[in-house]
Amino acid sequence: MADAKRNGASGEQLTATGRFALTARILAVNILPLAVMGGGLFYLDSYRTQLIDERFKLARIEAQITAEALAGATRERQEALLVQIGKEQRMRLRMFDKNGKLAADSFELADPSFRFNDINDDDWEQRFSRWLDRTVDTIVSAEAVQDYVEPEGKQADAWPELARARELGLSQVRLYDWRDGTPVITAAAPVGLQGATLLTVRNAVDITESVRAARTTLGFAMLLVLGASALLSLFLARTIVTPLRQLARAAVRVRQGREREVEVPRLPQRSDEIGLLARAVSDMTTALRGRIDAVDSFAADVAHEIKNPLASLRSAIESLPRVEDPALRNELIQIATHDVRRISRLVTEISDASRIDAEMSRAILETIDLGKLVGAIIGGREDRAENGGRPIALNIAGGVPRVRGVGARLERVVENLLDNAVSFSPPHAPIEVEIARTGQWVTLTVCDHGPGIPEGSREKVFQRFHSVRPDEEAFGNHSGLGLAIGRAIAEAHDGTLTAESRPDGAPGACLRLRLPAAA
Repeated sequence: MADAKRNGASGEQLTATGRFALTARILAVNILPLAVMGGGLFYLDSYRTQLIDERFKLARIEAQITAEALAGATRERQEALLVQIGKEQRMRLRMFDKNGKLAADSFELADPSFRFNDINDDDWEQRFSRWLDRTVDTIVSAEAVQDYVEPEGKQADAWPELARARELGLSQVRLYDWRDGTPVITAAAPVGLQGATLLTVRNAVDITESVRAARTTLGFAMLLVLGASALLSLFLARTIVTPLRQLARAAVRVRQGREREVEVPRLPQRSDEIGLLARAVSDMTTALRGRIDAVDSFAADVAHEIKNPLASLRSAIESLPRVEDPALRNELIQIATHDVRRISRLVTEISDASRIDAEMSRAILETIDLGKLVGAIIGGREDRAENGGRPIALNIAGGVPRVRGVGARLERVVENLLDNAVSFSPPHAPIEVEIARTGQWVTLTVCDHGPGIPEGSREKVFQRFHSVRPDEEAFGNHSGLGLAIGRAIAEAHDGTLTAESRPDGAPGACLRLRLPAAA
């Protein structure tokens, strides 16, 4: 557990923050075609609007120039101009007198210079083009345009643009829509000062042809973008699937029990989510190997520790029937009883040590006043006379030492530290317990006046079943798991448990428990 935490603290940040994170690449590959299509559609609408605006200006200028040419001309000259301009500009010109009656029509004076398309004669390509026109207009929410319909009457008032031109004396331009979707642009202008007016009508088929040509170009561009997107998607899928397959094969081999043979790829060259996953799986495999090694070592240590009292117990029990001396029989019974207690203590300690990780993962942390907890523990030990006449002095500094944790487990750590200090301290020697809060940490220090711990052995005392006891202490009274359990509980609380020499230089040892302070 400690190794896992250390690895997590010094390992890679589990967030893809690089410029080429997998999420960004997936979004780019998928959004690019949509962005090109959306931008192209709005470009087509803008392009069409721009062409119509230019034609509006042209239609106004043509109507004004034609009206000036017609003003003051004879009737024959006016009719000739209407026919000539209509043929050259491919539009229909009509002139109305001051009373609003039709005076001349270029389509009646000569053959029509253009004809509106009959949609009933269109082939499938033209119908498909019209469908695309309507689809694009719907997507970009194009403004609806009034359909072009020839008025039944021949009065100027039948045309709104003519009526407004007669009323204001200014040229007017208006847009209509023919049934095949092509724009129809009309322009009305006053002729002279006697109230006559001119109306021009042009079917701007070339605008629709230009927009459709641009749309065809956009279609080819879209095909290219879609092709590139498909290739990029295949490449991206390969960069995702290939390492995932490698990790899957490695995971299967680990599951099959051949984890020692597996070298999980870490993919250090990748800074995206796949690389993070690979390194996480590699770290998980390393942690699993460490956990398996720890279990194997723990099992071997357990077998070794239990084997000794079992051998002693077996020898005492086998010898008991052959011994007739009451004193010797009583001694054998005491040995057997001591060995049974020793085995019971070992089983209890081993069970407790094996459950720490599982219990801490399910435990609900609470805010605990470590000063009150330690004070209660010391008082209880004194009431039970568990300190062997050794006084314990408690000193609290730096504010209320509150921590977040599991009370029963922290109590177990404190009991183990006090047991260790009592067992190594000379009779009547004081034991100092100090609790201090400094910044974001709360530190509990237990110091004794025993022989101390050599610097080279200060980590060994936290190994399971490591037990170096005072000479005067009876053999087998300690399992060697107390400090190992204490460190495991400390690390489960995101803290540490270390051994140090006394700060005053006197003989003895100090065990220091460091825990994060509660907010």
